Amino acid sequence: MTAPTTTRLPRQAAPVRVLLVDDEDLVRRGFTMIFSVEEDLEVVGEARDGAEAVELVRTLRPDVVLMDVRMPRLDGIEATRRILAEGPATVLMLTTFDDEENVLASLQAGAAGFLLKNTDPDQLVRAVLAAAEGHALLAPEVTRQVIHRGMDATSRRSPMSDADAAAIDALTPREREVLVLVARGLSNAEIAEELVVGEATVKTHVSACLAKLGLRDRVKLVVFAFESGLMDGAGES
Repeated sequence: MTAPTTTRLPRQAAPVRVLLVDDEDLVRRGFTMIFSVEEDLEVVGEARDGAEAVELVRTLRPDVVLMDVRMPRLDGIEATRRILAEGPATVLMLTTFDDEENVLASLQAGAAGFLLKNTDPDQLVRAVLAAAEGHALLAPEVTRQVIHRGMDATSRRSPMSDADAAAIDALTPREREVLVLVARGLSNAEIAEELVVGEATVKTHVSACLAKLGLRDRVKLVVFAFESGLMDGAGES
């Protein structure tokens, strides 16, 4: 996984409270060990399935929930949907390279992004801190899986809705171009290089896309791009 473009975030006034949700004891123990040496992070609880996670979020009020996708009783997708239905929260999904079938569903449920279970510990810490600051996270490896599944489903997708068409029409040609590149998993720096413009210009275009489409973060832009059909035929270069 590629780390967030920012370096280590400034020291938090109070530690970021993290809830770990995974049915594998070794995974939870591993993350707990990583976070235990970080002054900016505090593991406030652990859950073995989605149902337990929903209950613990209500009582512990964590800042960030690290949520496994596949679990008994209640999976991470439905647990995320229930947690976000009850109030604002930041949920990061834990996944593996072969779990792409659940990626788009998790984003639709409201997850703020994805972390791979084999993420480097330092990158993991930076990612959780970034999520606590409100930054959306998408591992490029996971984004590529979304792209391939989206392209495979092209023949089964319903025609673009009038609302989606109108929203896309509101974008300038350059904004649509930037949106496609965001959905392909490129960072602002990579988009700037591809379009031969400044990174500040790219940030302006991304902000315009968010405002015009009424979306809150980069993850939602990716979901919109695929759900609207904008990525049909927009393969990776």
